[in-house]
Formats: sequence, C-alpha cells, structure tokens
Amino acid sequence: MPQLSMMAALLLFSGLLHAAPTVMQLQDKLEHPWSLAFLPGDRGMLITERPGRLRLWQQDKGLSAPISGVPPVYAQGQGGLLEVLLAPDFADSRRVYLSFAEAGEDDKAGTAVGYGQLSADSRRLENFRVIFRQQPKLSVGNHFGGKLAFDRQGYLFIALGENNQRPTAQDLDKLQGKILRLTAEGAVPPDNPFVGQAGKRPEIWSYGQRNPQGLALNPWSGAIWEHEHGPRGGDEINIPQAGKNYGWPIATYGINYSGLAIPEAKGQKVAGTEPPLHYWPVSPGISGMAFYDSQRFPAWRHSLFIGALAQKELIRLTLDGNKIVGEERLLADQGERIREVRTGPDGYLYLLTDESDGKLLKVGAS
Repeated sequence: MPQLSMMAALLLFSGLLHAAPTVMQLQDKLEHPWSLAFLPGDRGMLITERPGRLRLWQQDKGLSAPISGVPPVYAQGQGGLLEVLLAPDFADSRRVYLSFAEAGEDDKAGTAVGYGQLSADSRRLENFRVIFRQQPKLSVGNHFGGKLAFDRQGYLFIALGENNQRPTAQDLDKLQGKILRLTAEGAVPPDNPFVGQAGKRPEIWSYGQRNPQGLALNPWSGAIWEHEHGPRGGDEINIPQAGKNYGWPIATYGINYSGLAIPEAKGQKVAGTEPPLHYWPVSPGISGMAFYDSQRFPAWRHSLFIGALAQKELIRLTLDGNKIVGEERLLADQGERIREVRTGPDGYLYLLTDESDGKLLKVGAS
C-alpha cells in the first residue's frame, strides 16, 4: 500500500478524507434484482428479480432456483416483482411479504401486496394471499412505488407511486401517490387520518408523493422515512406524517423532462404542503434506503445510505437527529445503477445493481 503524505494522513485521521470502501461481489447473473431480505441466523437472504422470480442466496451455496408460489406479475416497463420483506415475527410465522405490479383491465396495472409462508426448506411460498390492491389501476408501466416497511407497532407502511398520472397524487379518493398504513393482515387501523371521511380512502397515511423508491424505519426515532424520485430534479426525502400533503405535483423542486415547468406546479413551496426534509436539485435517481447503526464501522454510525440509479453512486448522508448535516458520494468507480441498499446483520452494507446482469455486492468501510 502506498505511503500517505503527512497532510493526507492528518486528513484521514480527522475524518475529512475517507479511504475508499471495500467492495466484494457475491453474485452476478441476477436479472434486474430489486430487493433483498435477510433470513434469521446464517440462512442467507431472499432476493427478488423484477421479471417475477424470488431466489434464496446463501454464502456456501450461491443462488437457488426460483422459489415457487410467487404470484404472477406485470413485468412491463418499471413493473414486476418488487419488494420482499419479512414479517416482524418471521421466526414464528415464516411470513414473507411481497409487493408487485399486478395486471388489471385495459392493459393497465397497479401495485399489489401479499404474503405467504416460506417453507422449511425455503423452496416454496405457501398459501400466498393478496392483502392489498392499488385502486384504480392506472399504470401503463410507470411509477409503481412498492416499498414496504413495518413500524415498531407492527403496522405495515406501503409506498405507492402515482403511475405517472400526476394529479392523482392529490386525489384522496385514489391510491396513487400515497403512503398507506395497514395492519399486518391488510386491515385499516381505526386511527388512520382519513377514516370515516366521505370521499377519502381510509388506507391513506400521507399523500402528494410522486414515485417512492425508499422506505425505512429510523432506528433512533422510530419514525418511518421515505424518499422519492422527482421528475428532472427534485428527488426528495420526507418523514411522512399522518394526513399531511407532500406536494406533488403542485409543489416540486423539479421540472418536466422536456425542460418545461410541471403544468400543475405552483412553486417549490406551496401553502398547505410539507417541504421535503432534503432534496437534490439534480436528480441522482435515488433508490433503496438503509440506516446504519452497527458497531462494525464506527465512522458510518448515524448515517443514511441511499443508492443512485442515474448517477450510479452510493450516497452516504450524515445525520444529526432529523437533520442531514453531510453528504458523501461513494462507489462512483463501480459505474452501476444501485437499486437496493440494506444493512446486513454483520454490519456490512449489501447492494443490488439494477442491470440485466445484476450483482449482489458486499460493502465495508476501509
């Protein structure tokens, strides 16, 4: 290893200069992998591939054949098999949740969520049951969202895109562009903000979202955090609160891909809408979200890691409570679209790259 200059050594010691992370490729030949979930113990991880396959990956055995029992998916455009999430009581229930794009009528599709029990040999999902369907179905292949997270009370949060139908994100009688809060069985909690209000869907927790691609429980505050794609500019992070409007498309820091203004936009900040916690004027194409609270790499503690599809980097945000006080870009030399980011039980980060020959990567601090 080359000798560091005295100045570089001082900067490295002070934390102003960081050594490049270590990256180990664990698996390739994954077709557009989208999400992963760690099984308890040393039993590997479940990985979704967008065309509709759920796989088991194990350190000593590699990638399994597709697990049977997965529902049929609408694998067009951005649609397909999306998130995989274990139930909080997986050790007892063996319940695995999946989100996926589901075909409807007139060649339209929407996001659906369900669960099944993983068989003891991890080869089958048994008794799969759909517990939620986005209504109406409006997508022709765009903006499904599909991220899932449980909070500490055991409620299931579902992040839904607006299917590239911008105004629907403000329509409370539709389930486009919303964050939902349901029980683990798919029922509506009685204290959801719009329960009992005419013309408003009771599943809704918050609204005005565009295309959520990150959803995670903050381990220090217990709050659910969400991030979403803007159009051209305006990718943003929010902490969705009950009944609040997060602005899309009337409030946005982005413009249309054509370079023109969003037709419905009234400005970057609009009365009655919540400003983002953080936004990017130039869109990284954010995807995946993982809080880091492991002892393995102390320099990464109190960080939030986010993948970048468009800019092909791993973003590390330094947190002070709910404030983002620093940003670092990692893995630019990898040159691959980072779809998913998870913190493993061993304290390493695990990434999925969104390619036809997608990879599973293990990342650590040097």
